[in-house]
Amino acid sequence: MRVYQTNEIKNIALVGSAGSGKTTLAESMLFEAGVIKRRGTVEAKNTVSDYFPVEQEYGYSVFPTVFHVEWNNKKLNIIDCPGSDDFIGGAITALNVTDEAVILINGQYGPEVGTQNNFRYTEKLKKPVIFLINQLDSDKCDFDNLISNMKEIYGSKCVPVQYPIETGPGFNSLIDVLLMKKYSWKPEGGEPTVEDIPADQMDKAMELHKALVEAAAENDEGLMEKFFEEETLTEDELREGIRKGLVTRSIFPVFCVCAGKSMGVRRLMEFLGNVVPFVDEMPKIHNTRGEEVAPDSKGPESLYFFKTGMEPHIGEVSYFKVMSGCVKPGDDLTNADRGSKERMGQIYACAGANRIPVEQLNAGDLGCTVKLKDVKTGNTLNGKGADQRFDFIKYPNSKYSRAIEAKNSQDTEKLMAALLKMRQEDPTWVVEQSKELRQTIVHGQGEFHLRTLKWRLENNEKLQVVFKEPKIPYRETITKQAKAEYRHKKQSGGAGQFGEVHLIVEPYAEGMPDPTTYKFNGQEFKMNIKGREERDLPWGGKLVFINSVVGGAIDARFMPAILKGVMDCMERGPLTGSYARDVRVIVHDGKMHPVDSNELSFTLAARHAFSDAFKAAGPKILEPIYDLEVFVPGDYMGDVMSDLQGRRAMIMGMDSEAGYQKLQAKIPLKELSNYSISLSSLTGGRASFTTKFASYELVPNDLQQKLIAEHEAEVKEEEE
Repeated sequence: MRVYQTNEIKNIALVGSAGSGKTTLAESMLFEAGVIKRRGTVEAKNTVSDYFPVEQEYGYSVFPTVFHVEWNNKKLNIIDCPGSDDFIGGAITALNVTDEAVILINGQYGPEVGTQNNFRYTEKLKKPVIFLINQLDSDKCDFDNLISNMKEIYGSKCVPVQYPIETGPGFNSLIDVLLMKKYSWKPEGGEPTVEDIPADQMDKAMELHKALVEAAAENDEGLMEKFFEEETLTEDELREGIRKGLVTRSIFPVFCVCAGKSMGVRRLMEFLGNVVPFVDEMPKIHNTRGEEVAPDSKGPESLYFFKTGMEPHIGEVSYFKVMSGCVKPGDDLTNADRGSKERMGQIYACAGANRIPVEQLNAGDLGCTVKLKDVKTGNTLNGKGADQRFDFIKYPNSKYSRAIEAKNSQDTEKLMAALLKMRQEDPTWVVEQSKELRQTIVHGQGEFHLRTLKWRLENNEKLQVVFKEPKIPYRETITKQAKAEYRHKKQSGGAGQFGEVHLIVEPYAEGMPDPTTYKFNGQEFKMNIKGREERDLPWGGKLVFINSVVGGAIDARFMPAILKGVMDCMERGPLTGSYARDVRVIVHDGKMHPVDSNELSFTLAARHAFSDAFKAAGPKILEPIYDLEVFVPGDYMGDVMSDLQGRRAMIMGMDSEAGYQKLQAKIPLKELSNYSISLSSLTGGRASFTTKFASYELVPNDLQQKLIAEHEAEVKEEEE
């Protein structure tokens, strides 16, 4: 395979909803380019893209697959992305390291929620978009209605380059209004017949051709002037106008295919090869310092590793983009993130499960290598003279969480190692060892996402695991002032233990003035502040600890021990064992013994005094509340709202966005536990949602009593 220069390379992501036919299209592209001799199918489990056992088990793409084709002396690097919203991480990765997106649309259903999600990411990343309508041979395909729907959603930027003469089972021909030709195929596909446009289609073809010419001319002043003078453009001028429009996202060309029969695929590839921008024509990527980095093959060598694959008999396969310079086997590089040294072994051009050895890859190209010592997904490797680091891929927040444990406790360490390894393959699998909840939590994008994780652990790693409902990270606080005292006294021969602590607790709010007096049961207590410590708690909120002891009742050297006792209780709240927050503690009196007092005595006394005072201070449990955004087709809106109201959600607003309803709400985390399953069931998988932590709020009284009772039962069980 020859070495391609930066101005001969194009990087393209294939994205779209589940079932839009991306893997089938990828297979047809490889076939048309002569890379494979026979097209595989998803049903036969023999496609280039879906080659992992879990993908063949479920019939779904789980990981993005990188492959390339050589076409008209150009190299097209293509990433076939998973369509399910549960595996959106693969699409986000691909969109960040490619330069164009081909968004597939299922001809039966038109733009779906997955289409919207992918389009939003292209918008955010400012990537050119080509829409590709697939499954034109479906009974339910109505092309004119579909285009009308797309124009409503994406505006007049959607410009058809082709249209089918007939859709449904009889589909076998297209009119191409860029080339002004008719393409037709035999029922089984194969080589197209290219001929002039029939007379009965000429008016429609001319109308769409004129719209395409006008859209292309808008992207260049010179072309616009010529268009006004002559009302037409040459084929090359049309291509140039479309290319410029793609870069600025001012045109979204619409193509048509039937990927299953390879109809229209060759023409799509001609467009990709001839018209879409090369790597060096796209906006530059920024490093972590905010500096632009040009894809210059003569610059210092810098590689960004965007994906890790774990393959049987090989181990880690590391996929990279050459950000600058060129890479060759044997190059010595430094890991900018980890400080370690690496020597590149053989480098490969990607071809799904296969790899083609190459002698050099230039700036802008995608490749892979194996057997690196210490390179993780997201790392940057630099050659001599390069000082780059990249961190431009941002993944969405998790939507579904489960506590995980090995069925055999002896496998716990092995399980953690497997989870961390698998996270390299998909960074949207997030593993958290929660000290607070005393659980290992795995977070993902949905129930199917985590079910896939479980399947791989049990089938690939031979680890039997159990998923459980994760505990909720509640918080405890107080609502009023309270006073308590406690004497810890223990005598067992020799030196004993003695410590007595009197303290006051009250709710703390930012900016509160220091206390001067308190009144309890008609008695006034004046404060004489000797010391003040304010702690930002790792779990949120604050603890303010004040020493107001006078007359040497408690030695200052015992104050750290008293603070430790208070913090012990803050870490295991008196009500449910959850973290406590936003409390002010004033130690105002106490007693000590010249011989028997020590740190432990005052820690224990403080712990009991704080617990008693906390329980008397109107204690409340707080629960985490999340901002929720649901994107849902209008006809499911009522069902979704009704379901949310049953989950204690507060609807904050509704809006319309790109043909879908956007519903905003605040919802307790506890009620989000199975939301992805319920939403999918309610809407037939046609809705999606995002969440973001908002705040902690008081739980309703009935729920508080239930939580306290459950905690007391747990403590009793532990003691027994």
